[in-house]
Amino acid sequence: VAMMVFETWVMTFVLVVSGTSLASAGGSASLLRLLRLLRLTRLARMLRSMPELMIMIKGIVAAFRTVALAMLLLVILTYIF
Repeated sequence: VAMMVFETWVMTFVLVVSGTSLASAGGSASLLRLLRLLRLTRLARMLRSMPELMIMIKGIVAAFRTVALAMLLLVILTYIF
């Protein structure tokens, strides 16, 4: 949460005050991207240590696919009738 607050509010404020755009502040933006990747590695480590969590995620993905197909059928039926 602290990283998100820093990225959203503090970095924006610093860039506005300094008068630089996000495109010209490439070094700091690439550093933030690197920190985001580090957060993803932490998530991957957690998934490896808790196999039950991976089973739950696979179930959510399977359920999402079923719900999305049902919604698609409802949209098609609504469009036809």
